[in-house]
Amino acid sequence: MWRRTLPLGLALIVGLFCALVPLAVAAELPRVRLITTGGTISNRPGDRLSPAELIASVPDLDELVEAETEEFANVSSSSLTLEQWLHLSRRLNTVFAEDPGLAGIVLTSGTDTLEELAYFLHLTVRHERPVVVVGSMRRPETLGYDGAANLHQAFRVAADPGSRGRGVLVVFNDEINSAREVTKTDALRLQTFETRRYGALGVTARDRVVYYRRVERHHTAASEFDVDQIQRLPRVDIVMAYQGASGDLVRAAVDHGADGIVIAAAGAGTTSGGQRDAIAYAHEHGVLVVITTRTGSGRIAPPKPVPKESAPDTPRRLRVSGEDLAPVKARVLLMLALTVTDEVDDIQRMFGEY
Repeated sequence: MWRRTLPLGLALIVGLFCALVPLAVAAELPRVRLITTGGTISNRPGDRLSPAELIASVPDLDELVEAETEEFANVSSSSLTLEQWLHLSRRLNTVFAEDPGLAGIVLTSGTDTLEELAYFLHLTVRHERPVVVVGSMRRPETLGYDGAANLHQAFRVAADPGSRGRGVLVVFNDEINSAREVTKTDALRLQTFETRRYGALGVTARDRVVYYRRVERHHTAASEFDVDQIQRLPRVDIVMAYQGASGDLVRAAVDHGADGIVIAAAGAGTTSGGQRDAIAYAHEHGVLVVITTRTGSGRIAPPKPVPKESAPDTPRRLRVSGEDLAPVKARVLLMLALTVTDEVDDIQRMFGEY
């Protein structure tokens, strides 16, 4: 009798095992939360895609991750306010703090100001787990909509253990770039987000996520900026240098309440004569000025140290170098720096470390 029942018993055991294996595999999928702010990726003609609809547009996503959704906003990137930046950073910090099992976060953004928002989060989300910022250059229901492909790769990157500790990442067109370094280089093309000079951090290959390098500057968990202590971000304006610039825009920024000014200077820090006089005017009124380059790449070295005791009020003493940050990113760092200190030396240190 036992010879007849044994195969049946084994069959039942095997059948039960096969039924449980898919459940076990599904339970082991990394959990990744999609938090949406809007942008072209959601901008369907007539209305906007919800987070659930965005998830549904990504083929085979349930084989990669256990996806969760949350809507923070659903607007164009240019419509997000600085106050919303603060709220968003606090929300991301809260999500990570309350959910230690979450592998990472994918955040959608409009592309026009994506690099600014991503860098702000790079400086203020104080966790090792990845935040991956993603968007699209083409609207849903248009030929060649790139949103679903970018989301697919962003979820892969957010779920990958190798993404931890790399700061906020931007994933477009199968490339992974650091929020600190990435720039939108073309108004229309899909391959617009690039890291000039330094190159991408990695790529999303067919078989796995591949990283080639890390960003050495401070960010995320190592950041000194605490959004819980910031009620408002200071006003920082950007003024471009060009031949014959009068300096009136610098003076206007000072007179209208700017707390800081970033100069997108020519070459390695050149401004017009009129602008140099206006920068001195800004210093006289206690407005800190950061010098960057409008060229798109290259580093502005800090001036040689001048002892405060021997030259406390000279323009050389008051000048801050923007290092290799693009003007829009220097603005982000200066806004945060001014919430901590107005000491020139300390702010110059921050530009050297972040």
